Amino acid sequence: MREQSFAGLPVLVVDDDHSVLHATAAVLHSAGVAKVQMVDDSRELLPALERQPASAVLLDLFMPHVTGNELLPEIVRLYPELPVIVMTAAQDVDTAVLSMKEGAFDYLVKPVEESRLLASVRHALEVQSLRRQMGVLKHYLLSDCLQNGEAFAGIVTNSRKMRALFQYLEAVAASAEPVLISGETGAGKEMFAHALHRLSGLAGQFVQVNVAGLDDTLFSDTLFGHRKGAFTGADQNRPGLIAQAGGGTLFLDEIGDLSMASQVKLLR
Repeated sequence: MREQSFAGLPVLVVDDDHSVLHATAAVLHSAGVAKVQMVDDSRELLPALERQPASAVLLDLFMPHVTGNELLPEIVRLYPELPVIVMTAAQDVDTAVLSMKEGAFDYLVKPVEESRLLASVRHALEVQSLRRQMGVLKHYLLSDCLQNGEAFAGIVTNSRKMRALFQYLEAVAASAEPVLISGETGAGKEMFAHALHRLSGLAGQFVQVNVAGLDDTLFSDTLFGHRKGAFTGADQNRPGLIAQAGGGTLFLDEIGDLSMASQVKLLR
């Protein structure tokens, strides 16, 4: 299964207050943000960004040495696509307006409610992800390049439309978003799914399941597994296919035939 959207480049939290740093990092980790980098010295922020790109920055305004007010326009100038979320105890409207004019993505007043913090970070990461995907897609489609043609070796074609699909697949393969492959029976959906897995570079395995042949009970056990003693006859733990696909790709074939009850379980 592909990683969550939060995965990828780290979120940088910049604050001279260690308690705020650790509390913010804990909230982000609990929500699935795997990579959080804490910076307690504002002078280290720009060198940190130079060493390692980030997906978003949470920036305190009032810090010793270099203030957030000084850093914000510099970050926007050097990294115009990087969302910067300002966090400060100042409830001054003028400060908020100035921050947004300087290019801040959002403005949060401390103490920040967890739901408000997570909503802002989610939005920032989604925008950043879309920007990257659009940039990659634009590069592939405009340059008419195909960098990993061997991934499609099993698909024999001279069609320009098929080549365009190959280019699109290369562009989206690195994304953590789900991919919907549609087409008539025999069109080659499974082959495209295999190609997508190869292009993704994921270390985990490719796991395929035809969900059309599973009733609601069998679907749950197949995908989610069970623990020993969960029901009569469950004499040992059984990992589901979702667990088996961890770090890899889960291909749900014929998902359009999935019952409504199973769809609800899968969504949750």
